[in-house]
Parts: sequence; structure tokens; C-alpha cells
Amino acid sequence: MKQLNWGIIGAGRIAQQFAADIALVDNAHLYAIAARELSRAQAFADDYQAEQAYGSYEQLLDDPKLDAVYIATPHNLHFEQAKAAILGGKSVLCEKPFTVSPLEAQTLFELAQREQVYLMEGMWTYFLPAIQKAKAWVEQGRIGKLRHIKADFGYPIEYHPRRREYDVNLAGGALFEMGIYPIALTHLFCKQAPQSLQVDSTLAQNGVEDDVCSLQRFGDVKATLGTSFKCRLGNKAYLIGEQGYIVIPDFFRASECALYQIDECLEEFSEPHQGHGFEYEIAAVTDEIQQGKLTCAVVTPEDTVAFQQRIAEMRALCLC
Repeated sequence: MKQLNWGIIGAGRIAQQFAADIALVDNAHLYAIAARELSRAQAFADDYQAEQAYGSYEQLLDDPKLDAVYIATPHNLHFEQAKAAILGGKSVLCEKPFTVSPLEAQTLFELAQREQVYLMEGMWTYFLPAIQKAKAWVEQGRIGKLRHIKADFGYPIEYHPRRREYDVNLAGGALFEMGIYPIALTHLFCKQAPQSLQVDSTLAQNGVEDDVCSLQRFGDVKATLGTSFKCRLGNKAYLIGEQGYIVIPDFFRASECALYQIDECLEEFSEPHQGHGFEYEIAAVTDEIQQGKLTCAVVTPEDTVAFQQRIAEMRALCLC
């Protein structure tokens, strides 16, 4: 099987997980890593058996053997880095959140279309078998008509104004950092703009949102979403229909889900990840790139722009 040569921009925790999971995929090869310091890139390359290490992102993008790049830097850097990769003719998988505004997202997709290169947001949750199973149960009518979605994602993060998660200059805030997950899960089942959107939030000392609850209505479906830097939330998702419900523990990295009718568990699904869970996304995206596609069928450009629009709307209400 022909392997696609991947490069990674950034050498942090997520980049390390992605690199480890490439080894589990037959059609992808970790070819290169770029970091701001060559020593850090070289250490990363040694740990994950990458062929090349670069001390600048420009050097990586100039490598003619590189086919695709995974951007794993803080989200405030995504726009310029994805733009450079696209203009360099490289296929791009950019970690979520994709950008920090709907306009930036739309601009990148238009540029990728013009340059005829693949571009996708790394919403890896959509590819997880447990999420796909829950989606299939809903589509098969196993819970009847969908009425409620409940999803939250939160972990306590100590406040410091220059900490990345809080830093105003780095597009800090709970919605970009964690809230993207419940927003994306809701969109998977309600592919439309909400008819109504309410937000209750608190702000950190520097003005970024650190705890957010939201009630949104999509026709007959109500979504109750939460995200927080203040406390560990349940981090579960519930899809509730007129005849039953589905529960997905740790839905953002789901490996299991269960189908209930009232109080009776009718079916359980479990598929532990071989790695961190990125392997499903890597295999699918690599296959699409090799087929010559320009966008992803699972996480479409329209999906990504919708995520950005929800975050923008919710952040605006947090400041009211």
C-alpha cells in the first residue's frame, strides 16, 4: 500500500498523540516534524521515527517529499499556517478549533479550492466508531424522534492571564478550547442554525469566558450544552428521543455508547482505541487525499464554518 508522507507543525501534546497514532495506520507515514527550535523537533523525530526534523515551519513546507501537513499549534496560529501550507501545495489537516472566526474559516476553504488542495478541520470525534454507532442508531429510529441533546465538556484549569487557555492574545476561552466539542456534537445531529440561542456564562478576570451554559433550539430539538475551566463536568453526551436515549461517556474521545428504552439497556457498543483515537481520522483523511478529493465527506467545510459561527454567537452573548 502506498503511504502518504505526513509532516506535523508543532511538537506539543496533541502532536505527540497524532504522531503515535500514525504508526497504527497502513496508508500514512510520519515523514517530518517542524518546531520553533530544531533541538525540540529533532527530539520529537527521534521519539516517533520521523525522517526529517526542521527548526522552522517554512523549511518543512518547502520539502518536496512532503504530501500533507497536520497543524497542531494553538488555534490563533492556524489561519496563517494553514494559508502557508495551502499556498505551498500541501494537503492540510488542521486541528480544531480550525480558526478563530467564521471569516477566517471561509477564506481558507476558498483558498484551498482555488489552489486545488485538500483541507479539513481535525474534528477527530466524528470518526470514532462509538460516535458513528450512535449516529446510526439515531438514523435507524432506535430512539424515535430526537428531542433533546445534552453534552458538556469541562476540566478545571487554574487561571493565569498569560496561560494559553486564558490568554486574550491567543484567543483564549473555554468555548474555543473545550466548547467546540459539544457544539460539534450537536451539529452532527442538527445540521442547521439554531432558531434560538441562550447563554449563561462567567468571565475570568481578564474577560475571557471560563464557564458557559447554553440552551439552543433546532426545530423540535433542544440542546443543552456546557463547557468550563472552573470544574470537571460530566463530559457525557445524551441523545434523547421519544422512545429511548443514547448515552456516550467521554463523548469527545468516545470508545463506547449504550442504547436505552426508558430504564432498560437494549444494546451496548464498545471499541477501545488502539491508540489515542486519532487513527480513524488519519486513515480516512489519508484515503481521501490519495483519491484526489479536496474536502472531507465526514467533516465538511460547511460543518467547520457552522462551528465557528456558533462559537462567535455564543462568545458575543457571553460579553453581554
